[in-house]
Amino acid sequence: MPREARVWAENLSWNERRYLLSICYLMSGSSPEAQARFLDEYTADGLVSRMLADSDTLDKVRTYLQNLQVTTPLAETVLRDYIRQFYIHSAQDVRVQPEIYLESALRLVGKSEERYDVFNYILGFEVLKIIFQMSWLEQERLYRVQKNQEEFFHSYIKPIQYTHKVNGIIVPKNEKMFFARRDYYIQKPELTPRKTLELIMATFTTKVVINLGFSLIRNTRFLVFDYDYIYNAEPEEIFPNG
Repeated sequence: MPREARVWAENLSWNERRYLLSICYLMSGSSPEAQARFLDEYTADGLVSRMLADSDTLDKVRTYLQNLQVTTPLAETVLRDYIRQFYIHSAQDVRVQPEIYLESALRLVGKSEERYDVFNYILGFEVLKIIFQMSWLEQERLYRVQKNQEEFFHSYIKPIQYTHKVNGIIVPKNEKMFFARRDYYIQKPELTPRKTLELIMATFTTKVVINLGFSLIRNTRFLVFDYDYIYNAEPEEIFPNG
């Protein structure tokens, strides 16, 4: 227990200590869903307030999203949803029940570095949403303009295309035939916002998402995004990924 928390608890009156012990007992025996509701009701508001107060980081994320023509407003409701999603994704990564909600909340409240992780997570996730909803041809164009094409392809494009395939979103047929490849390369994925979210969480760990966002904030040139070239309606020569 942090020293500040210990001092605070020791200075509580007997009745107040009873209330604290009752809360601890109830939370330890409650379901993950109940713990998540407790988080939303008693901690998320404070976390969102701290994130909104960090105007410098918030402005950096907003500016980057605007440059990518992302219209997601980083309002209070969006930040709150992302905080909850961050916990769920973290729990999913380590294959445990969502008891990690409260542990994550305590870390976020206590350490500014953890709050930066949420900002990085938001930015990285929004970029992955863009890539997930591109056709394979658009994804090819995106990775071709990157400085480190091979790393970018294997880190982001290849996992996304694999997820497209195994979920029947893009189904390659006759891959060795040029005109067949042309057909499925220009096909746009048909994904609802909810399905996109679920697939990204299943494809990438929180660490990958956070690291992507961190790289974007640290270096504005990390991602080259030539909108006109990527979304050019004219299908050009189509290369296989290999």
